Amino acid sequence: MTDHKITIAIDGFSSTGKSTVAKQIAKELGYVYVDSGAMYRAITLYALRNSLITETSFDKESLIEKLSEIKLKFKFDENLGFAAIYLNDENVEDEIRQMKVSNFVSQVAAVPEVRVKLVQQQQLLGKEKAVVMDGRDIGTVVFPDAELKLFMTATAEERAKRRFKEMEEKGDKVKYDEVLKNVTERDHLDTTREDSPLIKADDAIEIDNSSLTLEEQFHTLLNLANEVIAKQK
Repeated sequence: MTDHKITIAIDGFSSTGKSTVAKQIAKELGYVYVDSGAMYRAITLYALRNSLITETSFDKESLIEKLSEIKLKFKFDENLGFAAIYLNDENVEDEIRQMKVSNFVSQVAAVPEVRVKLVQQQQLLGKEKAVVMDGRDIGTVVFPDAELKLFMTATAEERAKRRFKEMEEKGDKVKYDEVLKNVTERDHLDTTREDSPLIKADDAIEIDNSSLTLEEQFHTLLNLANEVIAKQK
């Protein structure tokens, strides 16, 4: 691994494969990978378990009051090949990926107090550089000085197909229309929230991966990272 370490911030819409390629890049470079979305999903799971958010209500004030009780950490999982997220010492990596969490995560992520708590944690995780972090506001809020910023996008239909296939393979019983609806609703919530909306940083490189294979995407991003690292010498 090179001595010239950088911070790589990957932002973009849901189901664009940010986490997949971020893990690949981190592994190839020997960097730390941080899934910021998992942190928001874990808090959403906590809210669901404690009936703080439902189809008809969202008790934001109670969630804010409970934030000090929510402890999040990442621990490397040999079976997964990456760090799984723990909510109050419980591995919730699988549960946070379920549709019930996906349906509410954008609402929870829009709460300013939640974002403040998690941005502080994310900045601590990346203070030594040599980190790849993906999310919605990594290049704009968490690491505005990141040496490499990427913005991932793809059509809503393509993203819904990928998400649907992924969930089917896990055995989740969902309908494509339900997944597409979730994708488009999250797009709207993520891009219109008042606090840290999903936007492309001015100096981010946009990658539309609608027609890219996973291998093509990986090599495209790896080449960009290596170019930036080389310039640090």
